[in-house]
Amino acid sequence: MDSTTASSANFKNYALVTLAYWGFTITDGALRMLVLLYFYNIGYTPIQIASLFLFYEVFGVVTNFLGGWIGSQFGLKVTLYTGIGLQVISLVILSFLNPSWSLWIAVPYVMVAQAFSGIAKDLTKMSSKSAIRLVVPQDAQSSLFKWVAVLTGSKNALKGAGFFVGGALLTAVGFIHALWIMAGGLAVIMFSGLLLPKGIGKIKKKVKFSQLFSKSREINILSAARFFLFGSRDVWFVVGLPVFLRGQLGWSFAQVGGFLACWVIGYGIIQFSAPALLKRFGSGQPPGSKTIQFWTFTLVGVPVAIAIALQLNVPPNLAIVGGLCIFGVVFAFNSAVHSYLVLAFTDDDKVALNVGFYYMANSGGRLAGTVLSGLVYQFYGLVGCLWTSAFFVLSAALVTLKLPDPQPSKAIAWKAGDGD
Repeated sequence: MDSTTASSANFKNYALVTLAYWGFTITDGALRMLVLLYFYNIGYTPIQIASLFLFYEVFGVVTNFLGGWIGSQFGLKVTLYTGIGLQVISLVILSFLNPSWSLWIAVPYVMVAQAFSGIAKDLTKMSSKSAIRLVVPQDAQSSLFKWVAVLTGSKNALKGAGFFVGGALLTAVGFIHALWIMAGGLAVIMFSGLLLPKGIGKIKKKVKFSQLFSKSREINILSAARFFLFGSRDVWFVVGLPVFLRGQLGWSFAQVGGFLACWVIGYGIIQFSAPALLKRFGSGQPPGSKTIQFWTFTLVGVPVAIAIALQLNVPPNLAIVGGLCIFGVVFAFNSAVHSYLVLAFTDDDKVALNVGFYYMANSGGRLAGTVLSGLVYQFYGLVGCLWTSAFFVLSAALVTLKLPDPQPSKAIAWKAGDGD
């Protein structure tokens, strides 16, 4: 195969992986907003709402732990499109929810449906991000940070669009019809999987199950930091913030969904632009331990400042909107550098295993954040959630102090100036 043909094939594979990830991401964001707003509107408490997402996060942890191993044994094509199929199943299950069911029937039913969605989300994410490491040709590895950031940044922008879609569909067609519309769209995307080559990400050597627990020191440190980083976001963003906007400030479904959509889209744009921004204002070298330490310690002060502003009776709309914008910018740089470093610290033949393990920590942080978001908000309000967030960020920052720089022989050169 000549270089032109190979380049064309790589671009096609990248486009297919990205299309699948984009389609899934829109429905994932929309589903979260649908469930949150619908059940809050029919009278569920913050703790009850948080419980609806419990299996989503629990099974995300399990999926990331096992998904990398499954992907390395059967190929990332299998895990990617299995994830999309499970999301379709989740949407269909939820569509049969009967509003007249008692709390003790409805909550477990939704939790089971969300379990399928949690498995789907992390299979799709692990597969997509691992596949990018493999479809970017070896002679273009200097652009890997660019392509990882394009996928991650666009994903977050589309997840934000999904928040808006969820709120809009709930208003326009109702809960059930919205689920069927999204399931139909994902079913169409599944057919694109026929064009992706077989065996992508599959390794020739069989990996023992026990090897799932054996990771490099760098991956372990980065995973621990990832746990606290994403816990710090979800502890106030998942339940506390939307419930506060709806219940305390009286925002409509569309306003809540639209605002969170704009935030996530802006967050994605910053993430997309991270290489160019770091090139302009940084050293121009690939991100290393000092980079992630700077951005994590910087993030510590943001939830602290928002919490203090609310305690000093600064108008909530101003404190939250302004503070959340700053939080999004700093968090986006953290996430972009994290996504690069996990690939810079791994080898081609271990990419699915290491990325799966790393995102298991991500899901663990989200699980802790989700549970605490409902629990802390119930008793201490949004200010309590923000102080808990600050504690999580500080923990992440302290962990990164032990992170070394990628070794020159293993590090993937970073072409600064390209988009995130």
